Amino acid sequence: MTKTPPLSNNPLFISIMAQTLPNHKHIIFTIFIFSYLLQAQAHQFARKLSTKSHGFKKEKLSHLHFYFHDIVAGDHPTAIRVAEAPTTNTSRTGFGATVMIDDPLTVGPERTSKIVGRAQGIYASACISDTRLLMALNYVFLEGKYNGSTLSILGTNSVFSPVREMPIVGGSGLFRFARGYALAKTLMFNISNGDAVVEYNVYVLHY
Repeated sequence: MTKTPPLSNNPLFISIMAQTLPNHKHIIFTIFIFSYLLQAQAHQFARKLSTKSHGFKKEKLSHLHFYFHDIVAGDHPTAIRVAEAPTTNTSRTGFGATVMIDDPLTVGPERTSKIVGRAQGIYASACISDTRLLMALNYVFLEGKYNGSTLSILGTNSVFSPVREMPIVGGSGLFRFARGYALAKTLMFNISNGDAVVEYNVYVLHY
């Protein structure tokens, strides 16, 4: 009986492997590089994008007009003091007083006017020598196509100035990438209970 030589000694097998292994090495190397590039892209910290890739069209300027009702007194206040400093009540500006708000925004100056949104956030007395508030709040809109969209304000409000300007620093929904400014004008301030109505004109650039 003839003994079959091992494959490792078979010239035909050696020839086939010599032709196949380089191709396999090339395929394995290609897969490795491709996987590495995919992984590197997945963990990339930052990259440039075009506005069109996110569906953004031409930037536009919008003007919003509404009335802000700061309700401090009564059974259903929308502005509640949540913090103060030990010296707040002896400070002539109420320095350190911090108020959480969920104030209605209306079409007209009357409290019964149609609500188009809420001002939600905080304001705090942030000046020892003057009545100035730090405003950190969101306008959360409820009306029409703006329902669910927001604008964010972060700025100083010198409440006894005739007109105050505060920056719009961002937004969401229809106001993504928003920037602009808000002009505030007090229409009514009840010195006995702290209630106030403020007219707002907001000018905002957005996509």
